[in-house]
Amino acid sequence: MADASTCSELELDNQLCFALYSTSLMMTKVYKPLLKELGLTYPQYLAMLVLWQEDGITVSTLSKRLLTDPGSVTPLLKRLEADQLLRRQRSQQDERVVELFLTDRGRAMREQARHIPSCVINASEQSIETLTRLKDDLVELRDKLQHSQ
Repeated sequence: MADASTCSELELDNQLCFALYSTSLMMTKVYKPLLKELGLTYPQYLAMLVLWQEDGITVSTLSKRLLTDPGSVTPLLKRLEADQLLRRQRSQQDERVVELFLTDRGRAMREQARHIPSCVINASEQSIETLTRLKDDLVELRDKLQHSQ
């Protein structure tokens, strides 16, 4: 039986999952004050990023882009609608489908958010090339993990 002190594969600092988790926590801390200026939470910001890229999508499409289920984005969308950043509308072709449309205020917020990526890059103290490689590696890992399910 292995001695606990020699079982390095179970040490916290040797865990990829912890490196990803703790980095995600730090990333969220960097975003928090930047998003506070906009009155957005991090999950709301992610939803807005998708809508700034593709206005008029369905809740189902948004949840797929965010890798979550539609039920978990509904409260977030209700809040964005209450803040008059988007409107939800039943599809005329299929009333079971809910479509999402940015309001003028939601579209204008895109300009207010334009500085956020550069602030995050500056906080990382990494080059854009290094961060791009890291992002690409993480996307590749995510995709492989997703397909292993």
